[in-house]
Amino acid sequence: MPRPLVITLLLVVFSLPVQARVNEFELSNGMKVIVKEDHRAPVVVSQIWYKVGSTYEHNGITGVSHVLEHMMFKGTARHPAGEFSRIIAENGGRENAFTARDYTAYFQQLHKDRLPIALELEADRMRNLQLPTAEFAKEVQVVMEERRLRTEDDPQALTFEQFNAAAFQVSPNRNPIIGWMDDLKNLAIEDLQAWYRRWYAPNNATLVVVGDVDPQRVLALARTHFGPLPAARIEDLKPRREPVQRGLRRITVKAPAQLPVLVMGYKTPNIATADAPWEPYALEVLAGVLDGGASARLARNLVRGQQIATSAGAGYSLYSRLPGLFTFSAVPGNGHEVAAVERALRAEIERIRTEPATADELKRVKTAVVASAVYQRDSLFYQAMQIGTTETIGLGHEVLDEYVARIQAVTAEQVQAVAEKYLVEDALTVAVLEPQSMAAGTPPSPVAGGRHGG
Repeated sequence: MPRPLVITLLLVVFSLPVQARVNEFELSNGMKVIVKEDHRAPVVVSQIWYKVGSTYEHNGITGVSHVLEHMMFKGTARHPAGEFSRIIAENGGRENAFTARDYTAYFQQLHKDRLPIALELEADRMRNLQLPTAEFAKEVQVVMEERRLRTEDDPQALTFEQFNAAAFQVSPNRNPIIGWMDDLKNLAIEDLQAWYRRWYAPNNATLVVVGDVDPQRVLALARTHFGPLPAARIEDLKPRREPVQRGLRRITVKAPAQLPVLVMGYKTPNIATADAPWEPYALEVLAGVLDGGASARLARNLVRGQQIATSAGAGYSLYSRLPGLFTFSAVPGNGHEVAAVERALRAEIERIRTEPATADELKRVKTAVVASAVYQRDSLFYQAMQIGTTETIGLGHEVLDEYVARIQAVTAEQVQAVAEKYLVEDALTVAVLEPQSMAAGTPPSPVAGGRHGG
């Protein structure tokens, strides 16, 4: 029954001694090692996080972090191309990698006894990667095809990409993680070599291990495999701060599509940049009031009530290196224009700015947050993801332990205050996907898998 389950979850989350089970070390070369014990099964998740992603890139080499991630599977002198993946598979594990705005990470999931194998392989490619020109020529073509499939042939993804580029003028948030196509076409192997030398060093990396392990044993393994690697000089990034937006921005994106799409975004701070510590958590609750399931305002009022939209949502992320956006998106319902949907969305925004959320709304959001936090901790991989993300963007993993209590402390007045402060027209960017005839361009294609290796 739902109610007893929620009560159980609440008791579980507040009783978890999370901080006591996270162990943090630093090697003599500056590499961080974070270990979280979880002894429910004899398995382990090992992740290496590098402080480099698309927001570290500059014009002309956008996408270089992601292309380098692909090339990290092309081998070293000790382990030629394909051997990394083969060894992990032979030991019953799985591995892959991902690039985001603020980080690039590599992971393995294995039996706990196989952890030394993963660490030996990761340490080897941290400083000994080979970047063969022929392999680069093939891999950059793979990435360009990935961009065609995931963005240029996907009208909604294309609209979001153009929306970000319009919302940010200076901030590197304006660049797509996969890179602009022209930059990919002109990327050179020398760009990757310089990027690898600059960022792939132990003092720019964090090893996160979660699972059935002894922290001191993991530390000893890290010293064995990563300890001999020399630290590198990591240059500070130029700040590239986004100037204050001076008014509403609006763009139209024309692309072959069946349905129009509306995207709206307001400039908002994150945990690192907010004026007050409670503001990011109030924005998080605000997103839940508007878009937190079937009973949230946008679904209840715009989709089921007025039936003016077939879908409508809101989103916000408090964990990021740079300030971002509080976003809205919607697809008009049959017989309704985009302009009408925008008016309806903005009416909901005006309502939350002028009327506090109800007690029932806050209770629903906070209950969902607590339940989600419990379920997320059920996954070793997600626990490691949370630790790696917060460490790599500079917040520290301790911020995770504050999350539930901070959300619980948010008041209706604070939700209204952040809506009134940040959801203002001068900080708004609007993008509209204007569908073109499908015959005028390439129809949407299925998205290919993103696994590397070999």
